[in-house]
Amino acid sequence: MRQPWRIAVIGGGITGLAAAVRLRDRAPAGTEITVYERSGALGGKLRTGELAGSTVEFGAESFLMRDPATGGDSAAVALVRRLGLADEIVHPSVGQAALVVDAGLRPIPGGTLMGVPGDLAKVAEVAEADAAADRDGGRPLLGPDEDVSVGALVRPRFGDQVVDRLVDPLLGGVYAGRADDLSLVTTMPALARAARAEHTLTAAVRAAQAASARTAQAAAPGPPRPIFGTLAGGMSRLVEAAATASGAKIRLDATVRDLTRGPAGWRLTVGPTRDPELVEADAVVLTVPARPAARLLAGVAPEVAATVGALDYASVALVSLALPRPELPALSGFLVPATEGLLIKASTFFTTKWGHLARPDGVALVRASVGRYGDEAQLQLTDDDLLATVHRELSQVLGVALPAPLAGHVQRWGGALPQYAPGHLDRLAAARAALRTAHPTLVLAGAGHDGVGIPVCVRSGETAAGEIIEALGGSGQ
Repeated sequence: MRQPWRIAVIGGGITGLAAAVRLRDRAPAGTEITVYERSGALGGKLRTGELAGSTVEFGAESFLMRDPATGGDSAAVALVRRLGLADEIVHPSVGQAALVVDAGLRPIPGGTLMGVPGDLAKVAEVAEADAAADRDGGRPLLGPDEDVSVGALVRPRFGDQVVDRLVDPLLGGVYAGRADDLSLVTTMPALARAARAEHTLTAAVRAAQAASARTAQAAAPGPPRPIFGTLAGGMSRLVEAAATASGAKIRLDATVRDLTRGPAGWRLTVGPTRDPELVEADAVVLTVPARPAARLLAGVAPEVAATVGALDYASVALVSLALPRPELPALSGFLVPATEGLLIKASTFFTTKWGHLARPDGVALVRASVGRYGDEAQLQLTDDDLLATVHRELSQVLGVALPAPLAGHVQRWGGALPQYAPGHLDRLAAARAALRTAHPTLVLAGAGHDGVGIPVCVRSGETAAGEIIEALGGSGQ
């Protein structure tokens, strides 16, 4: 293999940037890394903005501090440390959130696993569970290789209210999807593992919770650590620091339109259709969403492209308001079950949840998430209509007439959140194995394949970088 290596990273979100940093750290000196981003900005769904003179996130607001599998630092925290930003991590000041149930706010019950209770008595104020249905059938809930939707596991054993009022809004807050459609193995792997051994759902939840607690305690003995963190100054600082540390050449407004085999590895067709640029690369990390990835794969790995391209996405809008001295409860925010009939599916009280954002003048920053999978028609409203509807619904939920906003902002994320159908991980594992066999220097990474959340995307990009280094004859460790 020629030296120095030329590696193309297609996609400038946090997955691609994490891959570029890992490549810079572990590839041979002189490796040429180029990040191609079709939009005019890096960061993907990480975007910090300004509203009424305050910093506000227009995309992902935080990251998990702990890796659920190991109990140690999450990949996001490890990257933050690598970039010299560890001292800038801040944690929520208020952690309690609420559910909208029967048009009123009720605290989210503790002791659940993404809304699935291990103790039905603890959720009685929110949902009536069918305790008699969770019977021991004499065998594990799931077979060794079985995957089902979350709803298919929970509804028959706990009833509709637990799913509709608890599980659905909690999953919807993360995936903008529905429990009856989303893969258990992909979205709740700890529960899936426990369900392959336990005979009742309550026992499976408790076993998963106990395993998680043991792992966390073994990795970091002592008092529990904060669950979430963010960066003072905004998540865009992570993006900027990663781009700098990678030493990569950053190409913005650079759409990669075609990917073919070239004399030295790969040939990328970049830029406008009429006057494209042809670029040679020894290896490619492909971190764009599933459908653009499938288009690029169609000519070189059509079967892989078909599998990857079958993944669907939900679109959402994030509506932010700056409110002068509103009456807000001491909550981090609230989630809304679809059964409540509201446009809002979740809301965050930023200046309450994050103490470092509190303002002495009492101006509060509130953000609402709009859009569920299958209900994208709601997003056809104009920005002004979305702002007005969110303001009205916030007043309705809180039971007060909120003051008119000083400023507002609507951030639309089309095709933002992957909808993982049952069997997703097995399908993607088979597709990746086929791609690795045929084209080891072309690697897939990102939320469309491995899951949502900043730590998962960081780990996905770093893993892909390691595979590329190994394929080129180096050590990915």
